[in-house]
Amino acid sequence: MTFSAVALTLILGAAGAATAEVNGPVAELDILDGGRTAKGTYLGAVRVTLQDGWKTYWRAPGDAGIPPQFDWTSSENVGDVSITWPAPDIFDQNGLQSIGYEDQLVLPVEITPANPAKPVQLKGTMDLGICKDVCIPERLGFDHTLNADAGRNPTIAAALAQRPYSAKEARVSGAHCSLTPTSDGIKIEARVTMPSAGGQEIAVIEPGDPTLWASQPDTSRQGDTLVATSEVVSAYGAAFALNRSAIRITVLGENHAVDIQGCSAG
Repeated sequence: MTFSAVALTLILGAAGAATAEVNGPVAELDILDGGRTAKGTYLGAVRVTLQDGWKTYWRAPGDAGIPPQFDWTSSENVGDVSITWPAPDIFDQNGLQSIGYEDQLVLPVEITPANPAKPVQLKGTMDLGICKDVCIPERLGFDHTLNADAGRNPTIAAALAQRPYSAKEARVSGAHCSLTPTSDGIKIEARVTMPSAGGQEIAVIEPGDPTLWASQPDTSRQGDTLVATSEVVSAYGAAFALNRSAIRITVLGENHAVDIQGCSAG
């Protein structure tokens, strides 16, 4: 059983029996065209439309959820795919915190063609967990040849505008991580010097390794410094090391979100 399968088992159990009747397609996927950029890449988006009241998850879904996973291997002429994640919302799910999107998710994707002279076909699947009163797994397929001549797409533009601020844009002046071994893994204390993102700030720590899992941090503010403490463990119980440059810290605030790549010792 993979780590994602373990996580899905946990959220299905946490949210109640997943055998409840669900009428009609709970989630539908389509690919949006945004045309070709000045640098020769294609701009598009994966749009997942959910029935009213249903939600799905961000790439770091919190204590109750699984991240969406893509299989692009059946695509044609795709050299690289870069995803921009809009800032997510925070939900309470049976006493557990989850992070994601309600009703609709639009994920802008920038595709670098392997051969600029040939068309790009996006074909594959997206696996995701979706929840309301129950949680169910979904696998959604897509097969779409991108339109190089498509004009500006307002839906894609709106999703791009919802991305978190960069560290520079948010005036982050320092990000430091201290690491301490624990009986199960490694305790990480991140200290980020930055102006408030508004309201009750929530930090999310991603270890930068898909085999590692970080607990939802305890987040507090000490003046101009945000302090987030989490424990990182291996999904397989194996020994591991943390690469500070690969650690990703996202601060979710009432006014905006902030994406911080890497942290120094201290």
